[in-house]
Amino acid sequence: VQLQASGGGLVQAGDSLRLSCVASGLTFSRYSMGWFRQAPGKEREFVAAITWTSSSTYYLDSVQGRFTISRDSAKNTVYLQMNSLKPEDTAVYYCAADNFGFSTTWDSYDFWGQGTQVTVSS
Repeated sequence: VQLQASGGGLVQAGDSLRLSCVASGLTFSRYSMGWFRQAPGKEREFVAAITWTSSSTYYLDSVQGRFTISRDSAKNTVYLQMNSLKPEDTAVYYCAADNFGFSTTWDSYDFWGQGTQVTVSS
């Protein structure tokens, strides 16, 4: 199984980025997908999740209304559209796949991507 995340970069506060995560080696339509992030010196933090049917999404309070998670099963890809970025959004962002549920806790996820760096300057 591979999860390949991309789309990170260096942007200014208020800018937008779209992260992508392409999954291979698994039946994508059977997995809920999540995005987590980890800033230097901090624990990994849940950001957003989407069910395998796209029927439900869930967000960290601080990104609600600014970030949108979506998925395209035809492309085995999950996206994280990030708008109105803030310096506190700076972190390495990871995508993850969960075969058994719809969770906000990192240890519920079965597979992880390698991470993509997002840096937001003020």
